Amino acid sequence: MYQDKFDSAKSAGSSTTGEPLSLARKLNLRVPVVSAPMFLVSGPELVVAACKAGIVGAFPTPNARPIEVLDDWMKSITEQLERAKDEQDPSTIGAWCANVVTHSTNTRLADDLKLLAKYKPPVVVTALGSPKPVIEVVQDYGGIVIADVISLRLAEKAAQAGADGLACICAGAGGHTGHLSPFAFVGAVREFFKGHVIVGGGISDGFGVAGAIACGADLVYMGTRFIPTKESLAEQDYKDMLVAATSEDLLVSSSITGSNASWLKPSLRANGLDPDNLPDAPERSYDSNKSIGARKWKDVWAAGQGVGAIKAVESVADVVDRLEIEWQAARTRFKEYSI
Repeated sequence: MYQDKFDSAKSAGSSTTGEPLSLARKLNLRVPVVSAPMFLVSGPELVVAACKAGIVGAFPTPNARPIEVLDDWMKSITEQLERAKDEQDPSTIGAWCANVVTHSTNTRLADDLKLLAKYKPPVVVTALGSPKPVIEVVQDYGGIVIADVISLRLAEKAAQAGADGLACICAGAGGHTGHLSPFAFVGAVREFFKGHVIVGGGISDGFGVAGAIACGADLVYMGTRFIPTKESLAEQDYKDMLVAATSEDLLVSSSITGSNASWLKPSLRANGLDPDNLPDAPERSYDSNKSIGARKWKDVWAAGQGVGAIKAVESVADVVDRLEIEWQAARTRFKEYSI
């Protein structure tokens, strides 16, 4: 029994082809972190700053509307990262990532896929639907497809569909959130999946990153920590609210978008919503062809349980510097426990 678990643990560090996983090295990462794709927050400036700092910079394609704006964003990201190679060692520039909504209500998916084929982001994350529509396009040019999942059932389906990796969204995540502990989720996924695993949910420092890697993840999604950065698209009031907030200021509800998400109570109140008496969940719709306009979720702000680690509005570079110090300190601590 023990030998079976030992062998399973060893295989968690192997890809589907049996080669040792080295995803962080492949993506040129200084710290095994992804600046998570955040709705209405992640844009080209945040993506490029994250990549130049040595982590993955990601953004959701629905942030760029209409489709012509998405073309401009992808062009800007690729050109800026090419220029960055003349300014710093190319091996220190992290990969960029596009997050595509594959839900059946997204009528713009075909156009998004054309732009993926045109600009070839090294990593593509699919969300709110099957990764199947994206897999052929991205794998054809050598990219990596990661499926965003919030449950074991969805993880199994994404693995069967042929995703290269799974982004396990756990309890404590900001925005659309899961319900499983990161340790329970990763451990269960590693029972049947040998591909790449990203884990997200309440992790806001390098010590949490080390814990996630130790339990079997390859990379860590970190969203909330990067909202109050100088490069994010978030409004200043949103950034200031995060600096002042603690985990006690959060509420998980499906009342805003139709899916469970973690919201800041002060933001709900500011928009005339009573956190103790929210309306029924609306019908889910994720159509990137529709204007953001005055939808009620536009001005309601989300955050994850790691919000308490935020003390100030900083540059992405400063945040990543601190993450690396904490990550290395955690690795040293592991060595002190070696037997």
